[in-house]
Amino acid sequence: MTAMLISTIPDTADPAGLPLEEQTYRRLRQALMEGVFAPGDKLSIRRIAEALGTSPMPARTALRRLAAEQAVDVMPSGTAIVPRLTRAAFQEMAAIRAALEPLAIRLAAPRLTAPALQQLQALLDEHAAARASSQPEDFLRVDRDFLFALYRAAGAPTLLGMIEALWLRRGPLFWEARWVLMARPAEAAHRHAQILAALQRGDGEAAAGELETEITAATGFLLAEMRFAGDPPPGGLAALPGKRRAAR
Repeated sequence: MTAMLISTIPDTADPAGLPLEEQTYRRLRQALMEGVFAPGDKLSIRRIAEALGTSPMPARTALRRLAAEQAVDVMPSGTAIVPRLTRAAFQEMAAIRAALEPLAIRLAAPRLTAPALQQLQALLDEHAAARASSQPEDFLRVDRDFLFALYRAAGAPTLLGMIEALWLRRGPLFWEARWVLMARPAEAAHRHAQILAALQRGDGEAAAGELETEITAATGFLLAEMRFAGDPPPGGLAALPGKRRAAR
């Protein structure tokens, strides 16, 4: 992993008073959710400690916790690798998301205030601006902010934690696919306008259905456009020694 990636780890997840180990864990966890790291990136204890201004111990502890959440794979040397999902793992994750995230919207719908709906509209406008200015990083960030504003509004901390765990594994793949995702036609990119319209009329069930459609459509799109762990080599060549040599 490059020093540039390390330096972009956000510092917004550092509530005052938390132990240094917890702060380090939260910052790395947030970075994975936000797509700071791509599949295959290496997260060395030394570089993380240097970037965050800590000793190696908090970085080591954070990586072990993330490995327990299946967010990273830790090598014997202590270096962690952001895993690349298989197609089957991605499909399983998407199926779980399509069940849990619409549930969060159903729970959030009756709790949304007028100011909360106004905030969602502002995020929707910001999302359109990010697309228009060809800023895929902002495009993904606002997508995440819109959805998590709803998930937090559900007032269901256990459900929120489960969704965050799924996004830990989702984040790196979506970061890798950011340009591909943003290149989709606007009407296919997401269903946030439809979700918000349903919420504005108080129809949480319709809003949940729109999100399920969005997750299913994005899953199908990425399955068609992206390579996953275990996929055959480009061009359909069989993984035979002779053919591998011929491809060099």
